[in-house]
Amino acid sequence: MEKTIEDPPTSAVLLDHCHFSQVIFNSVEKFYIPGGDVTCRYTFTQNFIPRQKDWIGIFRVGWKTVREYYTFMWVTLPIDLNNKSAKQQEVQFKAYYLPKDDEYYQFCYVDQDGVVRGASIPFQFRPENEEDILVVTTQGEVEEIEQHNKELCKENQELKDSCVSLQKQNSDMQAELQKKQEELETLQSINKKLELKVKEQKDYWETELLQLKEQNQKMSSENEKMGIRVDQLQAQLSTQEKEMEKLVQGDQDKTEQLEHLKKENGHLFLSLTEQRKDQKKLEQTVEEMKQNETTAMKKQQELMDENFDLSRRLSEKKMIYNALQREKERLEGENDLLKRENSRLLSYMGLDFNSLPYQVPTSDEGGAGQNPGLVYGNPYSGIQESSSPSQGEAPSVWKLPQLQNTEGCGSCCCVEFSKPHLPVGPEHVPTRCPACHLALPDCCFLL
Repeated sequence: MEKTIEDPPTSAVLLDHCHFSQVIFNSVEKFYIPGGDVTCRYTFTQNFIPRQKDWIGIFRVGWKTVREYYTFMWVTLPIDLNNKSAKQQEVQFKAYYLPKDDEYYQFCYVDQDGVVRGASIPFQFRPENEEDILVVTTQGEVEEIEQHNKELCKENQELKDSCVSLQKQNSDMQAELQKKQEELETLQSINKKLELKVKEQKDYWETELLQLKEQNQKMSSENEKMGIRVDQLQAQLSTQEKEMEKLVQGDQDKTEQLEHLKKENGHLFLSLTEQRKDQKKLEQTVEEMKQNETTAMKKQQELMDENFDLSRRLSEKKMIYNALQREKERLEGENDLLKRENSRLLSYMGLDFNSLPYQVPTSDEGGAGQNPGLVYGNPYSGIQESSSPSQGEAPSVWKLPQLQNTEGCGSCCCVEFSKPHLPVGPEHVPTRCPACHLALPDCCFLL
């Protein structure tokens, strides 16, 4: 089996023949004449895409794996697969690399994964039958052929000698190789032992190294802690030294201050004696001022209470005045109505109102200078006098005596209303307080 410079990718796995139709070989002859180049033409099917490491090999019929190739050629990738002409490709096998026997061979397309994608029909490498060949040569051609045959024979002899030499060299190399293989096996055995020993030593060293690393980490951690502790102690020492210096300086300052304070204490003691005398005087003065302040506060409280009482009484007076004013206006209105009613009745009875012996004073007559109290008259008094009343009959004018219940109806305004200066008739005695309009008790009147 002959090979080119670089071996193609192969696979020892037997493959399914279903992939053989993806590449089709065209114009394959039944036999090829030895000594000439062979052109292999093939066509890619529509679904097949060639790759860079695809190759075409010549296999002897009956091959089992793609490693059994005789020779091969790399496939040239087309520039454009969509072009129809790009689907048809060819490679050329040189005569020097072709088989020299007359066995049957075939072309096989193998992709870069070692999978056969196409196979041709079998063919042979043999010369044509002499019966089928009619050779017509000239004398010069015969001499040229004889000369060429001599050269070929000479070259063949040289190749045989070279082959014998190469075979001898190959035998020597085989023996050397066998020796080297034995040495290699020995070295491999020694190497395995050494590797095992090295592995054991390495494991031991790794364990030792791990322990050392752990110890180193612990030492580093302790060292860092000690360093931090040293820094802290140094900082504390520096701080304590500074504090000590401050304390010494402070002690000196305090000693000086103590001497100074002793002197000041002597002066202050003298000053304190004088201040105590002044303090006693001030305490007496303060006590007098407190007594004066207490007296003033009591007087102020009394004035405030009196002011509050006067304000309350003023408010009550205002309320009574407003109530009496409203009652006066109401009674004046009723008085006017009664006047008109009396005039109407007198006119009806044929009497003159102005000829009556008693008239109710109005607010516009001489009664204006009197207290604007409630004065009621009996409008029927003229009728009673004209009818010759019997002697001993009580007059028709009633006066409201002082109320037995000085609180009246319970309202403060009824006290003023209870004064005994209001003459009223029995039919016009008020039953309600004119200020608060509450019912007056029966005991308030002597009817």
